[in-house]
Amino acid sequence: MTNKHYDNAMKRLKENNVRITPQRQIILKYLIENDNHPTVETIFNVLDKTFPNLSMATVYNNLRLFKKLNLIIELPSVDSGYRYDFYDHPHLHAACDICNKIIDIDDPEFAEIEKNLKDKTRTVGFKPTVSSISIHGICKECQEKLANQ
Repeated sequence: MTNKHYDNAMKRLKENNVRITPQRQIILKYLIENDNHPTVETIFNVLDKTFPNLSMATVYNNLRLFKKLNLIIELPSVDSGYRYDFYDHPHLHAACDICNKIIDIDDPEFAEIEKNLKDKTRTVGFKPTVSSISIHGICKECQEKLANQ
């Protein structure tokens, strides 16, 4: 985990008069330290081992809060649920429609692409807050498995 990301997130929580609880801290740290785009259940199952008084409702409520404050983004999953990503910088997502893996893809041009897309939405009177762009397909590992069948 980079302390910079955590410190910036804590600052945003404080600026929004959000109480800093141990549960919020541990959930946020997990999201910053892991790029596995976890589900609510994954977060709960991992953190419950070291933080036994954590509830599933607490995870849901904190994710909703973090999303509202644009600390994270919610990504639709092929299994009809959602996955979560700490969104510290604009980046693309490649989502596998077979294994449900989500891969972060950094592109130096993406910030400009995102800005242009947000500008286009403003032309129709829309006020963008955060964006998430995912490209769906089949990851390398699943392609190899399919080829070997």
